[in-house]
Parts: sequence; structure tokens; C-alpha cells
Amino acid sequence: MTGPSGTGQGAPARPMVIIMTLVVSAFVMILNETILSVALPHLTGDLGVSATTVQWLTSGFLLTMGVVIPTTGYILNRFTPRQVFLAAMTLFSLGTLICALSPGFPLLLAGRIVQASGTAVMIPLLMTSVMRLIPAERRGATMGTISIVIAVAPAIGPTIGGLILSSLDWRWMFWSVLPLAVAALVVGFVLFRLSGETRRTPLDLLSVALSFVAFGGIVYGLSTLGHGDSGLVPPWAALVVGAVALTVFVLRQMRLQRTESALLDLRPFSHKPFVVAIVLSALLFMSLLGAGAILLPIYMQTVLGVSAAVTGLAVLPGGLVLGFMGRPVGRLFDRVGARPLVIPGAIGLATSMWLLAALGAGAALWMVIAVHILLMASLGLMMTPLLTEGLAVLPEHLYSHGSAILTTLQQVAGAAGTAGFVTIAAIGSANAAGTPDAAGLRLAFMAAGVIGLIAVAVSFMVRPKPATTPVEAADTDTSATPSTPVAGA
Repeated sequence: MTGPSGTGQGAPARPMVIIMTLVVSAFVMILNETILSVALPHLTGDLGVSATTVQWLTSGFLLTMGVVIPTTGYILNRFTPRQVFLAAMTLFSLGTLICALSPGFPLLLAGRIVQASGTAVMIPLLMTSVMRLIPAERRGATMGTISIVIAVAPAIGPTIGGLILSSLDWRWMFWSVLPLAVAALVVGFVLFRLSGETRRTPLDLLSVALSFVAFGGIVYGLSTLGHGDSGLVPPWAALVVGAVALTVFVLRQMRLQRTESALLDLRPFSHKPFVVAIVLSALLFMSLLGAGAILLPIYMQTVLGVSAAVTGLAVLPGGLVLGFMGRPVGRLFDRVGARPLVIPGAIGLATSMWLLAALGAGAALWMVIAVHILLMASLGLMMTPLLTEGLAVLPEHLYSHGSAILTTLQQVAGAAGTAGFVTIAAIGSANAAGTPDAAGLRLAFMAAGVIGLIAVAVSFMVRPKPATTPVEAADTDTSATPSTPVAGA
């Protein structure tokens, strides 16, 4: 990114005011990724659409983010941080208003897409602002705060949605968020004065189109696999077109990056620790958003028969555990590195998914809550170490592209997990007798369990200790190197 890497201009409080404005805004925005999850069973009847259609309110949100995020490198070069923030919050507020006023599914989906267009640039803007405003020795702790926002907001979305849905119409999920969005916009307009150099860098429209076709085709194909050729495009055709477009997109970026004009520079993939971190992050977000935030509320309502309000409260303890773990895990990462945290986290992730698959229709609610807490604690062990480990190994000029790649694949993985697991559940239900909903969800949780086992295998490839982590006295196989905190640089 253009501009210096870090210095606080003006009063000492100004940088933290800007960072906290961004953090609160990002939290409100990302909350909307999953706030509708507990309402999906209600929306199928209220809007007169199928379960696989209504899940596009979540996966469409994630897919839009996955398409827009690769352009954030261009956006943050072309416009000032203040302009980007105001545009993002305006889009999000407008999308929230459209959702609140929507009479049916098409306009509701359009509002979600507008919301996602604003949300997409917020996390890259937040990361870039941290790099510019926070001294190097404090960036690790601040990155821990960012990881809390990324993880906790979608985790507690079902809780807030369930509480609203227990006594109000689903549109109040958006009416309640709108004042917060407008307030953040007003506060940002008054206080967000972070300036920055801008460059008239070219936007490669072909790359933008290729990314849309690639990610759109793959996720659309996954979401319609269980429905034959009844959609607009046969699922196999969408998957093939998406895979071909993704291949062309990658080849084009490799050619454009030679002249520093790529929409998404792929050179971070030449760093093995980054690749390991990004693969694990993708598996993590498939589990967090696809299984934890979507399948679990559906399981509790359709199989266990609990209300939306109880469902929301049942997932709250896990969300709180995930939130409380953010900064302590970040500090622990500084001492022991990523490997001792990520491996147990991956094992806990796999274990929790197989336990959910085993619970079935006769499970007690407290058992589901306990397994959900295990899932969230396991993800908490992985989130901050993977974010810091992946970005810390990159040279500074690739940091913005690395964060764009990481955020893009997180969102696309979440969309693919949501679409894939819901489709697997639909296939399992269609072929089951007796209790089809329970059988379909069991099959989907088993698929998530396989994802967890893959994460366990990959976790053993994480380095024992990042080279950029401060070296502690008497640590295992390290020599006496000077302590240099560079986390996140």
C-alpha cells in the first residue's frame, strides 16, 4: 500500500480513535454474515422459497465479498482511507435499508449484495490502517483484536438473530442494525481524518470479470449439486466454467504481476508458511460459517425442535469463549509460536464435528452446547496464530496482497462451506427414511468432520516457531537471537 507504514500524526488518542471506529464498523458489518441463519427456516415459508434458495441470503453475501475483496488493492491505492470508509459505510447502510424494506426474496437478496459490497473493503482497510498507525511492537496485539472481530461477529450472529426473531418480524434484524450503521457513518465522517497518498493505478476489468465468473461459478455449482439440472445453469457446467475461469484468472495475474499491475499479486504463494496458513484458514472458515453458523442452528430447530430464541442463546456461550480467547491466544502465540496452538485446535475442530454427527435426534440441548463450546475454543486456538503466521512471513510490499488473498479465500471458503454442507444435507434428507432432516444433517456434519481431519493433517505442517516472533529465553531449539517483535509486519 502507498503511504508510510506507521506513524501517529496528531494527538496520541487519534490513531486509536480511528482504529476503534473501524473495529466497531467491521463488527457490525460482519455480524450480518450470519445474523439471518436462525431465520432461514422461517424465511422459507414467509418468502415462499426452498431451503437451498434461501441459503443464498448467506452464501450470496459471502460470495459478493469474495468477488469484491480482490479489488481492494486497487481501491486502497486509488482513494484515500477516509473516502473508502465513507463509501463502504454508505453502501452497507443503503443495503441494510433495502433489506428492511424488502417485500420478498429478490429485493432481500439485492440488499444483502449491496451490504456485502460495503463490507468487503472494511477488513483490508482495517488491516492497512493498523499497519500505518500502530507501532510494530504493538501490531500483534491489535491483529488479535481484528481476529476477534472476524471470528466473534459471525459466531454471535445467530444469537442476536434468534433474540430478535423470538418477538419481532425478521425485518427487525435489519431495522435494529441500521441505526448502528448510520451512527458509525456519522462518527467516521467527523473523526476519520486519516489521509494517504493515492495513485491512478489501472484497474484490470478482465481480471475483475474473471474473478466473478470463477468464484460465482464454483459456489453456484456447489449450491445446486443436489437439484439436478433444474437451475438456470446445470451445476456441473457452473463448476467447470468456474474452474476454467479461475485457471485463466491465476495465469493472468501471474503475467500482470511482472509489471506490478496485477489485480491480485500471487507471489505470497511462494512462501510455504503462508500457503499452510491460508489452507488451514480456508478449512477453518468452512467449518465456522458452513457448519457452526448455518448447519447447527438448522439442526437445533428442525431436529431438536427448539425455538429460534433458544437456538440463539444456545450458541452464545461458544461465541463468548471465542471472543475471550482472542488476545490471550495472541500473547501465547508470541511465546510458543503457532504450531503448539494450531495442532490442538485442529484436533478439537475435527472432534467436535464428529460429535455433532453422532448426536442425532435424541440429543440433550446441553450436549449440543458443550460440543459447540469445544468447536469455538478450537477455532479460537487457530484463528489469531494463522492470521499472524501467514502475514508475518511476507515482505512488506506483499502484505496488502497477502491480506487480500487471505480475506478473499476466507469468504469464498465460507460460501463454499455453506453451499456445500446445505447441499449435502439436502441430498441426505432426500434419500433417507424415518427422520430425513436428522439423516441429512448427520451426513453434512460427517462431511465437516472429514474437513476437520484434513485440517489435522495440514496442521502438522505449521512451523514450530515463526522467525518473526520474539525469541523467549530458554525456548526449545532456538539459538540466542536478539528479541525483535515484528509480528504482523
